[in-house]
Amino acid sequence: MNRLTNKTALVTGASRGIGRAIAERLGRDGALVAVHYSTNSEAAEQTVKTIVAAGGRAFAVQAELGVPGDVEVLFDGVQAGLKEHGGRVELDILVNNAGIMGGVAPEDVTPELFDRLMAVNAKAPLFILMRALSVMPDGGRVINISSGLTRVSNAQEVAYAMTKGAVEMIALHYAKHLGSRGITVNSVAPGVTNNGSEIFNNPDAVAFMSNLSAFGRVGEPTDIGDVVAFLASDDARWITGAFIDASGGSLLG
Repeated sequence: MNRLTNKTALVTGASRGIGRAIAERLGRDGALVAVHYSTNSEAAEQTVKTIVAAGGRAFAVQAELGVPGDVEVLFDGVQAGLKEHGGRVELDILVNNAGIMGGVAPEDVTPELFDRLMAVNAKAPLFILMRALSVMPDGGRVINISSGLTRVSNAQEVAYAMTKGAVEMIALHYAKHLGSRGITVNSVAPGVTNNGSEIFNNPDAVAFMSNLSAFGRVGEPTDIGDVVAFLASDDARWITGAFIDASGGSLLG
């Protein structure tokens, strides 16, 4: 499929896991993809190589999020890469995927941890979107990766879930604000998704997590990538401000 031919896309946190699957899918659909990473340049270059090997176009761009000047560094790299690979600096598709988790007992959340989570998971997506709008043409697409934890409880991730709730507000409010430009803004909420971490090598843990889904399995990054690709396409032109449950039915109760 080439439904994104002549489109450009930025996927944050695209060196592994869900972000990599999104970048690879958008690349297969024809987009020129800016593969953002924070520290793992080798993994980001592997994402780029996979896209190119499949006939797509991509380049890596480094920026640490959640620190002063992060958005400027990111877009300097994105626009330089777009000029080099396509000559066009407009950004058609933004996928705010990068994020970090807390993983501590609720009573152990410190102000420093909370501020770090908020800076990376909520503040950065907001200001990345704001910067992207200066180079995004009418009819653009913004997809923010949220989490099923905004709908179900996991006390060890209370601060993380709070940041993802904030991300969902970006979609709710910006969708209406940008409607006149034909720009859609949506939230996608994965459930348990195999990100390659050690727990997915534990059969008992995988069996437990699989039971959370109506389909009886854990999610794969490609499950999320396919949903994002739909929202990035013209087929999703009538969907905006939406919360898309991409948890495999884990939120059904």
